[in-house]
Amino acid sequence: MTCSTKPLAAQWGHKMTKSIPKATHSGTLEIGNVKIPCAVLEDGTRVLTQWGFFRAIGRSGRPAAGRGSDVEKVAPFLALDNLKPYVSKELADSTKPIVFHAPRGAKAYGYKAELLPRVCDVYLKARDDGALLKSQFKFAIACDILIRGLAHIGIVALVDEATGYQELRDRLALQRILDKYLTDEWAKWTKTFPDDFYRHLFRLKGLPYPPPPSGKKPSYVGHWTNDIIYSRLAPGVLKALKERIPRLPSGTRVRKFHQSLTRDYGHPALKEILTNVIFLMRGCSTWKDFKRMLERAAPKYGDTIPMDLED
Repeated sequence: MTCSTKPLAAQWGHKMTKSIPKATHSGTLEIGNVKIPCAVLEDGTRVLTQWGFFRAIGRSGRPAAGRGSDVEKVAPFLALDNLKPYVSKELADSTKPIVFHAPRGAKAYGYKAELLPRVCDVYLKARDDGALLKSQFKFAIACDILIRGLAHIGIVALVDEATGYQELRDRLALQRILDKYLTDEWAKWTKTFPDDFYRHLFRLKGLPYPPPPSGKKPSYVGHWTNDIIYSRLAPGVLKALKERIPRLPSGTRVRKFHQSLTRDYGHPALKEILTNVIFLMRGCSTWKDFKRMLERAAPKYGDTIPMDLED
């Protein structure tokens, strides 16, 4: 199982609803050639997106009209007369879609991850009994491939967990990201943050620019910059920068964060997010509006990268 990643995905325009759980982690489950967007919700529920689930078992990625995202209805891929003998009431009840908010705010629909092998079992048992319609054989073939792939993934995951390699694997994946963004060589200081960035930052904070009387920026500007720029650059980057660049007794850092970014990847990524952030700033009249738009466009990264789960 691998988890692919993206920097700075598209904006999410849906309004959050408190009663709908939010995904705290997301990624892409790869089973052979099949890729299924997946997530872990704040209550620990593991889900596969509805779109990905349908595609994985060989059906259209979109539910049929009128049966799409209704959380009160049983999944249509089991609501077939010839499959009913193989579907227990408990299984049927567990196929109601789960509505949730993806990490960046969009509403999405999914099914519990544990449902996938159980649905595959239904189609394979029906196939073995000769109960499938001719038009359903393609679904059984897809389910057969999934079951074989899950068996391989399962044994690898069990070995990783038993040996403790899972933690090392996660650290190695994060290290590969940091190697792309960070360098141990100090770059010569050059002006990287344009005046427009600070002008709009101070405007949205309701402060005069340049700051009187000396025009020197106060120390808390660094905290704002970490919040709206470096924490959204890539997973683990801000934490690594703080560890690599210690503070002097005066409280200032021995060098600027951007001096430790790689020239071929880190600096271009910083320039890109700076450009996007300044663009958002120009269109906002209050700090609250700006932060709301920023969270949708470029949420903070932790040690994992959220994936696009919108159906």
